[in-house]
Amino acid sequence: MGEYFADILVEDVLVSELKCAERLSNEHTAQCLNYLRASGRNLYLLINFQKPKVEWKRIVYGFQIAEPIEAPSLSG
Repeated sequence: MGEYFADILVEDVLVSELKCAERLSNEHTAQCLNYLRASGRNLYLLINFQKPKVEWKRIVYGFQIAEPIEAPSLSG
């Protein structure tokens, strides 16, 4: 298995990957998640510079979304 080196590692926490692709794909996301799993980190910023407007995606590994909290009734 080959080694992987991140494009940019910020403060040993945030991994940034620079791409020049037609669009960000599920394969790019899977690559990010695999790297996060293997490295023990949990923040990834995937950046695509192919088009005039930069496309980016933030990936947080291991983040649990809490169950929605029911709002109290306004009728009292």
